[in-house]
Amino acid sequence: MINVTDKAIKQIHYLIENEDNDDAFIRVEVKAGGCSGLSYDLSFDTIIKDDDEVFKKESVTVVTNVRSLLYVMDMTLDFSDGINGKGFQFINPNATRTCGCGESFSV
Repeated sequence: MINVTDKAIKQIHYLIENEDNDDAFIRVEVKAGGCSGLSYDLSFDTIIKDDDEVFKKESVTVVTNVRSLLYVMDMTLDFSDGINGKGFQFINPNATRTCGCGESFSV
């Protein structure tokens, strides 16, 4: 399961409205790279593939592929708009190490 906070839901709705595509959903994937070995890739998509896992909270759909699911299971997607920076944050209990920017991790 991928959890989504209320702040992230609000920001996702805002972004989808500006995308002008009501069929869009959030795709979370893990790719090799980054300073800690793995990095998150967050994007809009409109096509659900055969190997995707789909999670819904309220009216937000978050999709990930099976390979990425191993790394993001029980992760929480949050959004921060505080003084220290603005953007989505990945709170991942599976990560044993993260980089300073929070976009790269290792397990």
